[in-house]
Amino acid sequence: MALTLQERQEFLAQPHIGALAVAVGSDRAPLNVPIWYQYSPGGELWVTTGAESRKVRALEGAGRFSLMVQTVEPRVRYVTAEGAVLRIEPATEAMLHEMAARYLPADKVEPYLKFAESLGPQVAVFMRPEQWLSADMGAA
Repeated sequence: MALTLQERQEFLAQPHIGALAVAVGSDRAPLNVPIWYQYSPGGELWVTTGAESRKVRALEGAGRFSLMVQTVEPRVRYVTAEGAVLRIEPATEAMLHEMAARYLPADKVEPYLKFAESLGPQVAVFMRPEQWLSADMGAA
């Protein structure tokens, strides 16, 4: 059974690990990688990644991407959101902290941020969901 728009947005707002998919060319399958993301119902979805990463080059080239999140406990549910890249901008310390705090226990956030500094400059990629796929398949 498909989820309502409100159910999709609320599900997507939870801190699941996303699977970002973006086209990389006509002779290749889409790049599909796990990623942390941030989303509030009705707002823009955003992800952070390395400023020089393959993901950023693919996102700039394709101009759009999809993000799929799912659970299998306590029941099988998924939501996929697709949309155009709205903008790519340097990720701020506040953004990186917000993302880390969404996924990590409080005592792990600062150590993670110190580690993340060693990865080089990060960017934030923004998208407003335009197309949705979803299902609630009941108990796992």
